[in-house]
Amino acid sequence: MLEGFTLSQIFFLAILIFFAGVVDALAGGGGLITLPAYLAAGLNPALLLGTNKLASSIGTLAAAVKYQRGHAIRLGALVLPLSACALGSLLGARLSSLIDPAKFKYILLVVLPGVGWLVYSHHQFGREDNSKELGDALVFRRTMLMSLGFGGYDGFIGPGTGTFFALALARWCRYDLLGSTARAKFLNLATNLAALGFFLHAGRVHIRLGLTMGAVSVLGNWTGSHLGLKKGADAIRPVVILVCASLFVKLLADSLLLK
Repeated sequence: MLEGFTLSQIFFLAILIFFAGVVDALAGGGGLITLPAYLAAGLNPALLLGTNKLASSIGTLAAAVKYQRGHAIRLGALVLPLSACALGSLLGARLSSLIDPAKFKYILLVVLPGVGWLVYSHHQFGREDNSKELGDALVFRRTMLMSLGFGGYDGFIGPGTGTFFALALARWCRYDLLGSTARAKFLNLATNLAALGFFLHAGRVHIRLGLTMGAVSVLGNWTGSHLGLKKGADAIRPVVILVCASLFVKLLADSLLLK
């Protein structure tokens, strides 16, 4: 048993982390479940973000491997975007010390309903891979911009980064939703690892709890990615809509509480 936690607390946390892993593998946004779960289990708030990054990084790696095995993508084309993600994440973390991230939440409250409606109303969204119509050079440039931008967002504020990555890749690079989700796992992993390095250096990670929940997250992410590969957009699309709606409600509630 982990010191400071009862068996019932660990069991409760493991159930939620598993479910979050399934959601994260399909659409991103698992942090909407994991962060409140860690707090409810009694984790020191100072260790919250770092511990969550450790467990989620392990789970995201499992999902990325699963998607790569079932939906092979050219990893060589992601080397520079992965670097841009890490750089963006570090810059975003630096920016968060200069600008209050809470102010940015109001922009998301305007953007999220539009994003959710786009996915909901366009039933064919992300069902076909039309990226070849754009050409490799344009797709690469757009991927680099997204990587730097969303990497910065993850370091700055964070919630829903994997979801935004997948939707942007489907919308502006014209990948199918399955291919977008597979690529998003690798890009999101880079931003997570960059942030994790910062938290480890600062000593703000409960390593034993993070590793334990990381093993649980692997099971959840493996299950979610299996569903994604089997059902494609039919499994991913409704979860994306649910994550967008949940993130909107959370940000709205946070904004009202701040008042």
